[in-house]
Amino acid sequence: MFDTAKIHDYAIEEAQALLSRLEAVSLADLLTEASHFAREHHGYNISYSRKVFIPLTQLCRDTCGYCTFAKTPRHLKSAYLSPDEVLEIAKAGARAGCTEALFTLGDKPELRYAAAREALATLGYATTHEYLRAMCELVLKETTLLPHVNAGVMTEDEIAGFRDVSVSQGIMLESISRRLCERGGAHFGSPDKDPSVRLDMIAAAGRRKVPFTSGILIGIGETRLERIQSLLALRDLHRQYGHIQEIIVQNFRAKTATRFAGNDEPDLDELLWTAAAARIVLGGEMNIQVPPNLSYSNYPALLRAGINDWGGVSPVTVDHVNPEAAWPAIAMLRNETEKAGFSLVPRLAAYPEYIRPEWLNPEVHRRALHLVDSNGIAREDDWAPGALVSIPSPSISRYPSHRFDDLLKRSVTGERLAEKEVVRLFGARDAAVEEIAAAADELRRKTSGDVVRYVVNRNINYTNVCIYRCSFCAFSKGKSHDHLRGRPYDISLSEVARRVREAWERGATEVCMQGGINPHYTGQTYIDLVKAVKREVPEMHVHAFSPLEVTQGAATLDIPVERFLRMLRDEGLGSLPGTAAEILDDDVRRVICADKINTQQWLSVIGTAHRCGLPTTSTIMFGHMETPVNWAKHLLALRDLQEETGGFTEFVALPFVHMEAPMSLRGQARKGPTWREVRLMHAIARLTLHPLITNIQASWVKVGPAGARALLNGGANDLGGTLMNESISRAAGTEHGQELDPKSMDELIESAGRMPQQRSTLYAKPWPGQRAKSYQAAPLTGLILDPFVGKRKSSEAKVSLEVGGQL
Repeated sequence: MFDTAKIHDYAIEEAQALLSRLEAVSLADLLTEASHFAREHHGYNISYSRKVFIPLTQLCRDTCGYCTFAKTPRHLKSAYLSPDEVLEIAKAGARAGCTEALFTLGDKPELRYAAAREALATLGYATTHEYLRAMCELVLKETTLLPHVNAGVMTEDEIAGFRDVSVSQGIMLESISRRLCERGGAHFGSPDKDPSVRLDMIAAAGRRKVPFTSGILIGIGETRLERIQSLLALRDLHRQYGHIQEIIVQNFRAKTATRFAGNDEPDLDELLWTAAAARIVLGGEMNIQVPPNLSYSNYPALLRAGINDWGGVSPVTVDHVNPEAAWPAIAMLRNETEKAGFSLVPRLAAYPEYIRPEWLNPEVHRRALHLVDSNGIAREDDWAPGALVSIPSPSISRYPSHRFDDLLKRSVTGERLAEKEVVRLFGARDAAVEEIAAAADELRRKTSGDVVRYVVNRNINYTNVCIYRCSFCAFSKGKSHDHLRGRPYDISLSEVARRVREAWERGATEVCMQGGINPHYTGQTYIDLVKAVKREVPEMHVHAFSPLEVTQGAATLDIPVERFLRMLRDEGLGSLPGTAAEILDDDVRRVICADKINTQQWLSVIGTAHRCGLPTTSTIMFGHMETPVNWAKHLLALRDLQEETGGFTEFVALPFVHMEAPMSLRGQARKGPTWREVRLMHAIARLTLHPLITNIQASWVKVGPAGARALLNGGANDLGGTLMNESISRAAGTEHGQELDPKSMDELIESAGRMPQQRSTLYAKPWPGQRAKSYQAAPLTGLILDPFVGKRKSSEAKVSLEVGGQL
């Protein structure tokens, strides 16, 4: 509890020392220092929340001297907005692309006005907070918006209750000064503005782990010293609980018909000084916000003061607290922000670092995940991998960023970038995205020309039975997984041979074979699969078995991985798919595939394959719960292994298809990468892996033909395979089909202004005669999916499988 009697002395010595230091330098130097802190921790992104303002009631028991938001009952048509009115405003916001429903209201009006008590009784509620909770639930149920609750002083139990129906909460401290509560002060007659009461509430929110917004209001009679004390009090609460997500520095604006109508307003320099002081006092990591509308046309100057957020901006509703100060149009806000050398990025009401299970109610967290990208920033379009949605238009900006020129110059020379530098590239937005894509495309042109290659191939997924429970996988089946796209199967060797023959007759030169980790399979099973292919069509290239299958096969035969790989190679295995990589960072793997091989094991199997003369592809599966830091680690791990072995033929970026993935259905994943992230992954892979991996492949089955066409102009030079019988992505919910025949593939490539060319798996010319057959292929016949019945029969000797922890 904060002691009201001693609040005026809070951190007085530290505050005095800070004030002396801050006032000892020029404003220009102060702004430079603050800006340096902000850029070091937040880069050049300036965030804002696209919101709709819902003033549930403008009745209030407090009588602040500067406020025009609070009204008396006789000045209002009704004491409270009705549920229908709340929903009408919220739905208008959702249609306008908002993500936040800001509930702002007067403080406990029922304690002052009979009209409020009567209106609540008519609505069926005892208190304003009870009604507000119901309206938050209504907005969550009926719209995609996430409520932010700004409901005045609340008890800890009330805070806990609102945590279930909101993504964040807030209350302005305004000032630590008790003087302002005395007669003539801004807060006279306002019991809820007692600084000790407000600080106690902020502490209670911390105990309840609520993402919380607070701040100071300047120009209402406080001194600079009291501002510093206020900031220190907020800093100390955040240090204790870690829950204050942003600090607002708001400037007083005089309003007619108030006690403070004639008071002087703080000028722009004073606002700049205070914003810079807040940055220095609170440190580089804190989010510092200054509302742009309260500085009118001068708001771009605030970007020099070390802020990193504009706050909530509504394309639908006015600022009901400051109705005289219109929010800038978002297009104008973007233009001014970019003109100053920054990128404007949308966020949710909760900042990215709080979109985590420990900070949010599970249902609210699930909703939030579907609204954000890998950095926790709000998605700006409805595109998702696998969905039949048009790809977004490229970002257009009048202001080139040139922010990444040095990194781009170094990467095109083949220099290995550092992890933090790759992460920086993934943070690019707006014009910088186009600059990175252009650099990658130019590097592609110099490296591989204008030819785009693809292989005519058939996928044979021989079983969907799997002992693993990877949370991203909708393909594997067990006894309890029938609802995930079909029942368990285990196709026979004769069906494998039939599909191989049919693929050959349709012009294929490769069969790609992968499946679940069937507990009845042994290493001999995988050998039998290779033999079945080579007996039927000796010329067919066998591209098969992920490092996980190789590890399992070797373990069941109780032999080293290298020996097992040589056995497979000697029977006709030509190359391995570099799948099961997902994200090569064990912090992520422990969440999405905890029982799978770890990063080092994956790299070891792949490196061993390369040393055995078996080339492999390399892949990444991205867009679920990982971040750009994990992407950077992954890409650099591939680069380092390629420098050692030279065995990777290509890099394949696989966007996460979320629709049927278990982790998505459980609310544990984003809905795949954004289109910006997909473009950056292909472009940055081209730059980061240069010159060691020269083929960058776009997955048309994940991004669709239009997406693949766009990626060909952003670093990609390969479209993979025609994919007869693709089933893994379709199991996850992709709507882009299961085969793109050579004629369609050629048309797609030509529409991108490039030259199509069929290739073999290893980037040689395909077998003579196969190309011609591929353009005259008969329709595929139906598949035979033999039901899973247990142990597979074979003419070969079998070694029994003991499923153990080593897998």
